[in-house]
Amino acid sequence: MKSEPVLVLGATGYIGGRLVPRLLDAGYRVRVMARSIAKLGCRPWARHSNLEMVEGDALDLDSLRKACQGCGAAFYLIHSMISATGKYAHADRESALNMVTAASEAGLKRVIYLGALGRPDDPSLSKHIRSRHEVGGILQSGPVSATVLRAAMILGSGSASFEMLRYLVDRLPVMITPSWVRTPVQPIDIGNVLGYLQGCLEHEETSGQTFDIGGPETLTYQKLIHIYAEEAGLPRRRIIPVPFLTPRLSALWIHLVTPVPASIAQPLAQGLSNEVVCQDNRIRSIIPLELRDCRQTIRLALEKIQQQRVETCWTDAGALLPPEWTYCGDARYAGGTILECGHRIRIQASVEEIWEHIVRIGGENGWYFGDILWKMRGAMDRMVGGAGLRRGRRHPSELYVGDALDFWRVLEVDSPHRLLLVAEMKTPGEAVLEFKLSPMGTNQTELQQLSRFLPRGLAGILYWYVLYPFHVWLFGGMLRNISKALGKPILKGPERFTPKLQNTCKL
Repeated sequence: MKSEPVLVLGATGYIGGRLVPRLLDAGYRVRVMARSIAKLGCRPWARHSNLEMVEGDALDLDSLRKACQGCGAAFYLIHSMISATGKYAHADRESALNMVTAASEAGLKRVIYLGALGRPDDPSLSKHIRSRHEVGGILQSGPVSATVLRAAMILGSGSASFEMLRYLVDRLPVMITPSWVRTPVQPIDIGNVLGYLQGCLEHEETSGQTFDIGGPETLTYQKLIHIYAEEAGLPRRRIIPVPFLTPRLSALWIHLVTPVPASIAQPLAQGLSNEVVCQDNRIRSIIPLELRDCRQTIRLALEKIQQQRVETCWTDAGALLPPEWTYCGDARYAGGTILECGHRIRIQASVEEIWEHIVRIGGENGWYFGDILWKMRGAMDRMVGGAGLRRGRRHPSELYVGDALDFWRVLEVDSPHRLLLVAEMKTPGEAVLEFKLSPMGTNQTELQQLSRFLPRGLAGILYWYVLYPFHVWLFGGMLRNISKALGKPILKGPERFTPKLQNTCKL
């Protein structure tokens, strides 16, 4: 099967982003499909000679047909998490039906899907898990043989489940928890998940089958909390289960304490009350792996975080949706007035020297100036359901298109000249923040910082002008402190400026 490309759907997600380099290292030709080629193009493996990238969407049947053409097998790693709108089950159903059609027309030999563990006959099964089972059933109903792997909690550096566990235990010495803290669960290490996925591709006897995959031990969430605390060197956490915490209240609490937003936490929290334990272990004899227990997995995940070697993160997934007004094609006033705040400074340093500090912005490094204000804005954003600052960043010195950066998302990276961020905070409008570096002679660089805002209605206009004095003070201070961090003299500025009209055509 290595003679034909293997299609990976969901390559920008947590699982897919780790599976692709694994397949490439094993000698497979890989085709990846995503809604944003730019987001794919920044991956470390994007220039591999055996990799092909195509743009498409599983909800767009025509693009899915094109992606499947010529492939021998496909990994279906797509899953929606849109609990805020309640439409994730519908979106997943439509995507799966499109996959059945596209796979059949393209003559694929195999489809491999990663679903969720849980007894299908359990009447209390959460909507989230039930939707995952439905997708597996749809894929197996088509003429192309589909293998379904069903996993419970996936543990690894950067996974949503692990980040929930990490932040809750790190921050709360005493936990008032729902009764599901004593529900049996069989977590599995991310490396073992990848091993089973690749193994299914290499073992024909898995074709068309459904397998439960889990780690070597079954335990409760309470026990998992204690193991994490021990591995993290924390005092033993006191856990007080109470019967009145609903999944919705649990999700809101997770939203406030961890980086995981309520829209993702709610379907996850609903599934925590379901017993998710492997009912059969047939796959262990077909694909023998050295299974890591929870203690080993947590230890390895903490080591990777400490060593800053987190390959992918739960924040990687999702569509990259740049505001339409940031691109050419319409007059400057089309769609509404774009409000701007620009600052620039000339520093006696090379473009490359300044760029090293620009790409370190945010996360634990902070924003160079007024960090208390950034934290206050992040806390306010979190309180109203936004991302807040707690997401941080995947890596302290690397930025890829699509990376989460506190309450921003990286929209464009043109090293070492330009960084464009789009706001994911809750605002009455759309906002972008740009850093632009231009050489101005021998060892001199002009650094421009420009914020743009497209307000929605009167609330958006008031929001901009109320915060405008703070923006002027904050951004000017940022530029001065970037120069200070460089240890290089300021030749001019910082000063406010109005960008030329052509600069607003494409950010």
